[in-house]
Amino acid sequence: MADETYAGEFYCVKCREKREAEGNVVVSNGRRMAKAVCPECGTKLNRILGKA
Repeated sequence: MADETYAGEFYCVKCREKREAEGNVVVSNGRRMAKAVCPECGTKLNRILGKA
């Protein structure tokens, strides 16, 4: 799989708000996940995208 990116909305657990961010797509346990960093507080963000 090529380096795939996802740009969209993530939920930041620390800020308790939805944030717009861009992250890389990885496969974990057969599921595609987007991983990014919160632009406000620097916390890691995850978003499950679906089956690989």
